Amino acid sequence: MTEADSGPLSGLRVIDCSGMISGGFATMQLADFGADVVMIEHPTHHDPIRDWTPFEDGISLWWKSLARNKRCITLDLSTDEGRTILCDLARDGDVLIENFRPGTMERWGLGYETLKDENPALIMTRISGYGQTGPRSKMPGFGTVAEAISGFAHVNGFPDREPLLPPISLADMAAAQFAVQATMFALYERAQSGEGQVIDVSLYESLFRMFPGAVEKYDRLGETSERIGNHHANAAPRNVYATADGYIALSASSQSIFENLARAIGHPELIEDERFATNGARVEHATELDTYIAPWIAARTTETVLQELGEGDAVVAPIYDMEDIFADEQYAARDDIIAVEDDDLGRVRTMNTVPKFSRTPGEIKHLGPRHGQHNDEIFLEELGLDREMYDELQHKGIV
Repeated sequence: MTEADSGPLSGLRVIDCSGMISGGFATMQLADFGADVVMIEHPTHHDPIRDWTPFEDGISLWWKSLARNKRCITLDLSTDEGRTILCDLARDGDVLIENFRPGTMERWGLGYETLKDENPALIMTRISGYGQTGPRSKMPGFGTVAEAISGFAHVNGFPDREPLLPPISLADMAAAQFAVQATMFALYERAQSGEGQVIDVSLYESLFRMFPGAVEKYDRLGETSERIGNHHANAAPRNVYATADGYIALSASSQSIFENLARAIGHPELIEDERFATNGARVEHATELDTYIAPWIAARTTETVLQELGEGDAVVAPIYDMEDIFADEQYAARDDIIAVEDDDLGRVRTMNTVPKFSRTPGEIKHLGPRHGQHNDEIFLEELGLDREMYDELQHKGIV
């Protein structure tokens, strides 16, 4: 019995040959919901995330989060012995996820055709910067370049400033979500056909896909989108506004909410003003509209703004940092942050699983394990290696 004995994915075995963020976040989500994720690291070169700040007692908190609920083993996949052991693992696996540069698995003799011979039902999900095909496929591709060529950076930021990259690993996280989604699609199809397949996920395409209408806009109208700061191309008012003691975000694009907002800020005449009479007109005159909204908000504290606009049914919220999140009653009511006992750090609060399931919820059983923590459990108990062979593989640096 493995630790992954509950949740909607209970019984699903995932071999995790990925590293860094995109593959790590994808397999973390599967593990959160019950999959038995066996993560493979090199015996001497661990996942770089273990070296990412912040640290407590020399232990990466990034790692503790990203590798939670997984079992970690060490294995040198570039060796004949390592290749044999991975094939043994894949034989009883459902999914294998990897995010090496395209061609690496094939160079090690671990391409899909080889793994398919061992397990025709295996689903192989491959994550890379540019995908497995195309002129850039063999190039290294981190999230930063994906955020650049996907079109995201070009539209992110303010019109009088340079393109702005996100402060989070956005392309990696987006690719992780598509990888999980596609893997579940393939598992559903396999339940009918009995056959596995390859899923090719690229970082740049995952962000590119999040711009509905942009391709059609350029194709039919010859127009590209430009940076508009915190405004929105199809909604107004929509912005971040400074209060007397902080910031709030506000959106009032629907007609009834805009009318409530106009009354709340003491400008009911805006409702009949042809510049603001419809959402389309408001988008065209968004900067002018802000000259009425911004001074009213700036003259009041955040608490007062939230109360008065909230009474008018405006869609408004404060700009939170993590301290605010920890203190917020909505987060608390939904158990979005929970405490987990960790072997290394003791009691650690971490993000709970999302989304919520009514009958088979996810669960955080443990945070990121130590390097090779589950070697004995998997190699000796599950794969049945004899102790002499196992000791020899350890001596040779293969496990």
